[in-house]
Amino acid sequence: MSNRLGMALGRGSITVGWRRVAVCLVLALLLAGCSGKNSYNRDYDKLPKGSYSGKTYTVKRGDTLYYIAWITDNEVGDLARINKIRPPYSLAVGQKLKVTSGAASKSSSGSRSSGRSSGTVLVKSTPPPGASRCWRWPTSGKILVKFSTADGGNKGIDIGGSRGQPVYASATGKVVYVGNQLRGYGNLIMIKHGEDFITAYAHNDSTLVRNGQQVKAGQKIATMGSSGADSVRLHFQIRYRATALDPLRYLPPQGSSPSC
Repeated sequence: MSNRLGMALGRGSITVGWRRVAVCLVLALLLAGCSGKNSYNRDYDKLPKGSYSGKTYTVKRGDTLYYIAWITDNEVGDLARINKIRPPYSLAVGQKLKVTSGAASKSSSGSRSSGRSSGTVLVKSTPPPGASRCWRWPTSGKILVKFSTADGGNKGIDIGGSRGQPVYASATGKVVYVGNQLRGYGNLIMIKHGEDFITAYAHNDSTLVRNGQQVKAGQKIATMGSSGADSVRLHFQIRYRATALDPLRYLPPQGSSPSC
């Protein structure tokens, strides 16, 4: 499951300057998709595990630029620039977008290009713990699955709990995705924090926010459940640009508030 979410999200009003944000959305966790029979449902089961392949992507009903960035392992700003799409990044069903292969945009070590030219040396940017954000625990409970950098490893943490247990926004931000199109993640919420960070909250029982809504740190956004999972849990991710971070390196001790 972990390497499907690493890439996709909704619409938002961010500047084209946010070129380095790979909303990668939740995310090499790349996907697979809806299982319904309607013509507008996505058949992600046929996608290669870990990423969408192809040089173009045809917009489907319900797609947003953030979502497409996530599943193609591209950065939102880059997609907007090469397709000449301006904020608020409105898309039309049937519209074809130029995309690049997520694998092609990374070096063998998993680094990404700085984006200034095709000959730029590949670099990987990861902020030091606590450098840019004061993160709060999205819920409390036992860590069921830890973060892993291995291929196919968990790109976040899984927190156990009880059905209906509150899930909170880890920081102030804007909701950029609410839905269940990402196969294996159930009811999912993604929140953008500033220009560089994205958090994701998966397997919710119910979602209490809408796409485009501004939320405050510690605001209740969902209740814990088991949608897309075999037990009640919250799958939580923090992403910095194109990079999935280990939340345990950025969160304060469980039960305490951020020290900033």
